[in-house]
Amino acid sequence: MSSADQTPEQSAEAVSGPRPPRLTAAAAVCGLEALALVAGGVYLLVTGLVGTPESTTQAESGGATLIALGLIPLLAARGLLLRRGWSRGPAIITQLMALPVAWTLLRSSGALIPAGIALALVAVIGLVVLLNPATTRELGLRRG
Repeated sequence: MSSADQTPEQSAEAVSGPRPPRLTAAAAVCGLEALALVAGGVYLLVTGLVGTPESTTQAESGGATLIALGLIPLLAARGLLLRRGWSRGPAIITQLMALPVAWTLLRSSGALIPAGIALALVAVIGLVVLLNPATTRELGLRRG
C-alpha cells in the first residue's frame, strides 16, 4: 500500500508506531477515575430523586457536580490514548486532586480506609506515569 492509499489515521499511526504501554496505563488510570466520579454522581442523583437524603437539593447538586467533574479525566484519558499533548495537564491535575480525597478517606473509619488506600495508589501511579520524561516525549512535549 502506498502512502497515497493510506487514510490520515493509518499514516499517523504508522509514523508514530504503536501506543506505548505508559500512555495506555495513564489513560486507564484517568478512565478509572472518571468512571468512579460518574458512578458516585449517578448514585447521589438517584438517592436525591428516589431515596431519603438529608437534603435533596444537596444530593442532586452534588451528583451533577461529580458527573461534570468526571468528564475532565474522561477527556484526558481520550487525549492520552490519542497522544494529544494537552491531555497531560488535566490528567495531572486530576491525580493531584485525588490525593487530598484519599487522605480524607484514610483518616475516616471502616470501609473508607481501603477506598482511600486504593485511591492513593491509583493517584500516585498516575502521577509517576504522567511525570515520566518518556511520557513527555511520547506526547510531543518539549522541556522548558
